[in-house]
Amino acid sequence: MSETQGSGIPGLDDWDRSDPDPWLALWMDRSLPIAPAAKAALIRDQRSRSRQFLLPIVRPFARLWIVIAQLVHTVTPRWPHAPRFLHASIAFGMKHFLTPDANRLILRHFHLGAQVLRFISDNATPGFHPPLEPMTPRRIDDVRANLFLNHDLNIYNYLIGLNAELDRRDKDIDKVERIDFSAITEDVELEELPRGRFNVIDLQTAIECYTPAYAMFLTDRDFWRATNSLQLDETIGLYAARLTGEEKHLAMIVNGHPLVPHSTLRAGFRLMLHGLSTELLHGFLVHMKRRQSA
Repeated sequence: MSETQGSGIPGLDDWDRSDPDPWLALWMDRSLPIAPAAKAALIRDQRSRSRQFLLPIVRPFARLWIVIAQLVHTVTPRWPHAPRFLHASIAFGMKHFLTPDANRLILRHFHLGAQVLRFISDNATPGFHPPLEPMTPRRIDDVRANLFLNHDLNIYNYLIGLNAELDRRDKDIDKVERIDFSAITEDVELEELPRGRFNVIDLQTAIECYTPAYAMFLTDRDFWRATNSLQLDETIGLYAARLTGEEKHLAMIVNGHPLVPHSTLRAGFRLMLHGLSTELLHGFLVHMKRRQSA
């Protein structure tokens, strides 16, 4: 973990005890079960100039546009509704303006989320998997197929389908003695990501920009469902805890209590927490897989 030379992260050679770098401390810290490559990408992205200087300017305007979008949808709840235009715009922005680290974390998130859901159904309802839209994007253009919207639909359809099957079998999610980790893989293969002159926008700033577009170009119901799906981090974490008998990862979940939805104004920040929660749960399962194999 201390090998940071050439990684874009401060190394021990830069350690000034009178002025220690907070990002170096976070890089060296091993308390969170996150893949080193993902952690490095996140730290590089979070310490960028874009996040430091552009995000504080963008965020208040983005939240104002969320309010405007919701006022529009108060009058016309189902208009405008342009998911294909929305995803084409997101893909264009990712390809031409986002950093490679931001794009890597976005595409990686869909893979990890799909693996976690598959892991739960492998162990909770062996032989049954709720039918879901595929979530294995390899390149930015894969986003155009309504990937973000389908991601939100998947989680709700998964919860409904999984629990309907549990009811049919008259069983609960309980601890499994020999856990099936076949769905959990450590590597996510992606195509080469763009590194153009203008690929400088960090992930958090991009999310703050995308959120009001999401609010405007989807129906009111779609946006409400998408933002409140973030709080299902707690639900998925509880499923994993019951199956594994381990609860340590629950302390890492911040998006919780889905029965009491948060305001949509902070959806951008909560989406960052959602991405981190997914990385941590997946990393925790990778750790358990290694331990079981050993």
